[in-house]
Amino acid sequence: MKLKIILLSMAMITLSCQNNSPSMSNEKNTQHTNNPYYSRTDTTVLNVPDAEWKKVLPDSIYQVARNKATEMAFSGKYWKFEGLGIYYCAVCGNALFRSDSKFASSCGWPSFFQTIRKNSTIYKTDNTYGMSRTEVLCGRCNSHLGHIFDDGPPPTGKRYCMNSIVLDFVPDKQ
Repeated sequence: MKLKIILLSMAMITLSCQNNSPSMSNEKNTQHTNNPYYSRTDTTVLNVPDAEWKKVLPDSIYQVARNKATEMAFSGKYWKFEGLGIYYCAVCGNALFRSDSKFASSCGWPSFFQTIRKNSTIYKTDNTYGMSRTEVLCGRCNSHLGHIFDDGPPPTGKRYCMNSIVLDFVPDKQ
């Protein structure tokens, strides 16, 4: 059973790492044309069943956001990215992080020390794989984003370790 879970996890990781170029998308780009729930302005909490998310999301995003897969370390499009702007949830468009809260971390995933606003994310205890961690979920659509740890820089001491594939980046207007 454990081998089956590991093999399934590895398959989901492979699927989740297929897109490695930063997306500097507009409000609705081709990735979101089939997703009626995506909005960068609406903050209404969504209650959408997974079956509906499966229909409207690309499979690679669905696997991480809804099945809690994880990108392979050092492979995501934003782990070394340094653009100035805002990171949004790739599932629903919820604003999550400003680029000025991003920091270089050796963990292999994009890391932030604070969210853009208090209710941007929600948290859940995660005891999978024999570890005790805190899962970070989108505060609007309840999608898996990554985990939070207490080894980040000041002023918060937090490290939001996020999967690039569930993030959209929009650069600041010059």
